[in-house]
Formats: sequence, structure tokens, C-alpha cells
Amino acid sequence: MRFRFYLILFTLLLLPMISGAKSLRLNIQGVDKKLHKILETSLALPTSLVNEGKINRNWLRYHQRQLPGLVSASLEPYGYFHSQVESQVEEIDPGEYQLNVEVKPGQPVKISTLKLNVTGPGDSFPPLLQLLDSFPLHVGDILRQDIYKEGKAELLKGAINLGYFDAKFQQHKILVNRDTRQVNIILHLESGTRFHFGKTVFMDHGEYQERFLRRYLSYQEWDYFSQKELDQTRKRIRNANLFRSIDIQPERDQAKEHQIPVKIDLKPAPRHQFFPGIGYGTDSGARGSLRYRNRNLFHRGHEFQGDLRISEKNEYFLTTYTIPDLDHLDRMTRFHAGIINEDNTSYESDRLFTEAEYIRPFYKKLTASLFIRQERERYWINDDSSELSRLLLPGVRLGWRQVDDLITPRRGIQTRLELKGGADALFSDIDLLQCTGNITTIYPLPQQLSLLLRLRGGATWHSSSFSQLPASLRFFPGGGKGVRGYEYKTLGPKDSDGDYIGGKHLLVANIELEKKLNPDWGVVIFTDIGNSFNAWSDYDAKQGAGIGVNYYTSIGPLHIDVARPIGDDKNKLRLSLSVGAEW
Repeated sequence: MRFRFYLILFTLLLLPMISGAKSLRLNIQGVDKKLHKILETSLALPTSLVNEGKINRNWLRYHQRQLPGLVSASLEPYGYFHSQVESQVEEIDPGEYQLNVEVKPGQPVKISTLKLNVTGPGDSFPPLLQLLDSFPLHVGDILRQDIYKEGKAELLKGAINLGYFDAKFQQHKILVNRDTRQVNIILHLESGTRFHFGKTVFMDHGEYQERFLRRYLSYQEWDYFSQKELDQTRKRIRNANLFRSIDIQPERDQAKEHQIPVKIDLKPAPRHQFFPGIGYGTDSGARGSLRYRNRNLFHRGHEFQGDLRISEKNEYFLTTYTIPDLDHLDRMTRFHAGIINEDNTSYESDRLFTEAEYIRPFYKKLTASLFIRQERERYWINDDSSELSRLLLPGVRLGWRQVDDLITPRRGIQTRLELKGGADALFSDIDLLQCTGNITTIYPLPQQLSLLLRLRGGATWHSSSFSQLPASLRFFPGGGKGVRGYEYKTLGPKDSDGDYIGGKHLLVANIELEKKLNPDWGVVIFTDIGNSFNAWSDYDAKQGAGIGVNYYTSIGPLHIDVARPIGDDKNKLRLSLSVGAEW
């Protein structure tokens, strides 16, 4: 046999050549684009057919005789079992040859019966039965063996992810009847016993206490095993931003009594972090900032954060101390304190505040926080004499958010509401009740467009004169977070001299249309309309419009906007710049 092989090979090398051949090309006809692409790969011409400008004629004929088998082997996995092939060599130009391959794929075979079933302890488990329902092939479909293999693999993977580690196929067959062009598929999965979570061990977690880390587990020992719960645990740990690497592995080889132990290997990020920054905006002028974060104060998972910002128009120093609830991941207590100085066109204010806040989920995606805030503020409105305000403000904050991506959202909705009040009888200078809120929604549109709508409002009730309402509790909607195109902290009611004095109530709407250029960049056109007011009869809506650029980073988008007022004599372009996620 080996002698015959070498004899044939030697003979082929000595057979006549087509001389003067510059090239030989392949031309496939008779099939659609999808099958054409498949055949282009499987029927690729051997490079040895043309050598030094000569085509080996008999080697070419031998290749042509192989074409029906090659075509059949290529098309059968896609349901075509009756293909026919004809081929011929054509000289299309002097020295330019083309191998024309005419393929008739014939009628494809289709699935007539599809028998998918699960037996064993998981035969009535709904998520496992849903995996059968999601099998990608159905009765009447053309047989696709690649899709069959993918579906089969996904079915087994899904069973394992649900805790059926001993799942296996007792039967898996594809029965093709070439005469009737019908296919019967039989897929029988034996589930085996469902495993439970065993002990979870944290490795190399630095100075973090294990009780603190167990808050991130979305499962408990003896819960049924689920890969979904492991993924949720990984997401929780990643979102905490405390570790530079996270590796979660179920240890199948260590399973005992149908319990799978889990090993979580964590590499802590640096405990101390500093974030310097510089920037410029029409609202603030040139500015510099520094943030300090201690991720693990007292080795108990407590966090301290300090923010210092100095700019041409305002300065602040804010501190936040967070104490996590060791039994619930989504509950915490925070203490805030800070000093804020603002000096803008409408007013100057020096504020000192402290606040205690308790945060917890209230219902599904709704988060609530109870707080009590103490404020001391000295303020000057339009260079008038200073006023001093002392307030003790208990209140509640509610937040609800549903969004597909926090950094680059395409679809989502978010709303926030805050209600706070003070009383003269309870350590406040005035009787006061204020409610503020906003709702933001974003919708995807065709052509990589998205529409963002935002509505902000506020209402204030107080018993004393308006002059006793501190500047920080009045509404001045001009600027980047209100009506862009107007100067920062302007708009609203005016005094007898025509100077802005702010309003008790607020209503502002923003509309933005963004076109994504690529994953990192987007261009925006927008318009804002609204104002602050003291009574509905005084409401005078102002409008601004402009264009902007969004650059998306890992910490949130960078917004650069240029806007101007509409229908206003002071038609001046204004630049605003902000960093951070809307959501």
C-alpha cells in the first residue's frame, strides 16, 4: 500500500503541466452568500497546483474529483445532504485561469421530531425545563449541526450552573432520512442530584474581617448551588471597589455529601487613595480638587472620605464617615460634616453643617434614608447686609433607579425626592418645609441616538419673611445644572433694583439628544427651559440651547457644553464642564 502511494505521487509530479499560467482562481456559483462563504474556505485551492507559472493538469483533475466529497462534507452540517457539483477550468485571459465550480445544494433536510427531555431529580425543576424550552432548534427548522452542538453544550452548562454537577446525556442522536429529507433529534439529559453550597472560604483578604466580607455573599451555606448567585457575589464585591482582583471558584473536587465548597481569593486594593484634579468651568472658574479615601478605617470596613475643592467662585471641604451594617450589604450609617463658601453673582454664603444619615432599601429598587442636618449659614444677597440662619432639619430622601449601564446608559429611569423641614420650637430660626425632586429618563433611538429627558422641581413653605430664607435654600436655576446659557446662580425673581434674589419654588426641564460616535465619544444637542418663582403668576420660563461633547471614562462621562440664552438680550455663549455619571 505504501509503495502504491509513492508511485502515484511520483507519477503526478511527472505528469504534463499547463505552461504559461500566471494564476488559477476559484469561482463558486449556485449558492447564497452564507453557503458561498463556507465553501470558499473548504474548497480553497492547494498552492501546489500552480508552481513556477505552470498548472499541474492531472493534480488539478484529481482535485476536481474530490470536489463533490468536499462540498458534501461542508454542506451536510448545514442541512444540505443532496448537493451536486460540476466543475471546469476556463482561461479568462491569457495565462489567467479560473476553476468554475457550480454547486446545486438541493433541498435541505428539516427537523420533523425533536425529543428533548430531562429525567432524574431535576425532571420537574422549572429553571431546568426552561433550558429545554430555550433550545435553539425547533420542529420545521433546517438542520444545523453547529447550532445543535451549541444548544447541547448550553443545556449541559446550564444544568451545571443550576447545581446539577453530575448531569450527563444518556442519549443524544441525530437521525437523518435522506429519502424523506426529515431529521429526528433525540436528546435525553439525566440531571443527577442537585448540589448545595458548602462552606465559603476567603483567601488573602488582607485586614478585612471575615464578617464584613460575608455581607457580599448572595447565598448561604446549604442553599442550592447556582452560578447566578456566584456571579451576583462577584458583582457585589467588584462594585465595592475594595479589591484589585477577585477570583471565585467552586471546588468541585472537594465536594462532599453533595455540597460544593467555594473559595474566594481577594487581593485588596491600597487602603489609602488620593485623587487630585484640576478643571475649568464658566460656573466655577479655574478650580483644583483633592479627594482622600481610607477604605478600611480601624480594620472594620469603615470608610472615611474627605473632599477639598478650591475655585475662583466657591470653596468647600466635605467629610463623610461610613459605618456599614455587618448583617446587610445595602444598609449603612453615614456622618457628614463640611464647610462651604459660595461667592457668585447673586449671593455670598458661608455654611457650616453636620449631618447623620441612615440608609436602607425600602422596596425593590427604592432606597430610603432618614437624616437630621444641622446648618449654620451667614449669607449676603446682592451685597446687602448679612443675615445669619440656624436650622435643624430632619428629613427623608427617596431614590429609585433602573438603568442598563451606570457609565454609558442607553435605557433607564431615575428619580430622587427629598423632604426636609424645621420648626422654630425645635432649634431652628424659622418654620420651614421644603420638597425637592427630579426625574431623569433616557431612551435609545435608531442610528446610535439616545434621548435624555430631565425634570427638576422644588417647593418651599415657610412662616417668616422671605428674607429669612437662607440663600442655600433658595432656587437660582441659571448655569450647568439648570438652564444652560445663563450665568451660574442667576434667574428667578428680582428685587426692586433688578438683582436676582432667588425663588421659593422651581420647575426646570432639560432635553438632550446624543449621537454616539464610538464607545468613548458622543456629541449632544440640548435645550433647557424653566425658572424659579414665588407664585405661579410670576413664573417666567427662560430657555437656553447649545451643543456639547461627552467623553466616557471609567469614572463617568466628561461633559463639555457650550450654550446661549434664547430670546434674551444677553445673548452670550457660556461654557460648562462637569465630570461624573448622571446615574
